[in-house]
Amino acid sequence: MKSLTKISPDYSIEKTYENLMVVGIDEAGRGPLAGPVVAACAFLDEKFLQSEICLKINDSKKLSKKLRKEIFLFLKKEIKFGIGIVDEKIIDQINILEATKLAMLQAYENFCNKNKMFPQVILVDGNFKPFAKTQSVKEILAIVKGDQKSLSIAAASILAKETRDEIMNEFHQKYPHFSWDKNAAYPTKFHIDKIVEFGICEFHRKSFEPIKSMLLTNKK
Repeated sequence: MKSLTKISPDYSIEKTYENLMVVGIDEAGRGPLAGPVVAACAFLDEKFLQSEICLKINDSKKLSKKLRKEIFLFLKKEIKFGIGIVDEKIIDQINILEATKLAMLQAYENFCNKNKMFPQVILVDGNFKPFAKTQSVKEILAIVKGDQKSLSIAAASILAKETRDEIMNEFHQKYPHFSWDKNAAYPTKFHIDKIVEFGICEFHRKSFEPIKSMLLTNKK
């Protein structure tokens, strides 16, 4: 019989690095057919860890839209973070994995430049390290399903997801027929049907299927 215990991220991994500054990095937007991949780098200080909203943090995919937005707005005001954004044109040039790594590097660099702080430990959601260690970075730890285990990564996942949703909402204003305000450009049947009906726009990823095949067919 499966346990019904709710699994939520906590700060236990971060606590193992005593006296070192630990940040979490996560991304949003690897799977969509249009728009950028966005990464965030988040640092949770002692004051934030005592806040009530800290108990609500979870993997962004497990939160309701309303709660995720509430936490996002709180995080933007109360914690130090950085954001990295790599657009669809770069994704098509270097592939989505390399674009994700680049967005994570940008998020880390944005964090350092904006806050004049240099984390010594980086926890990354996934099974890869996005960049090499530097003189100030002692360890980069890749954690599979890290947004369900580490509070710092979960906070980064919310920042990345909501930042990307805001971008897609802006794009939706120009191309409302794709309904990116609802599907965030993921390959839903509705989105694909609308691509067939209206064709692609400048925000679509031309290296992604089924768009890639559609373009090849049209050239014949």
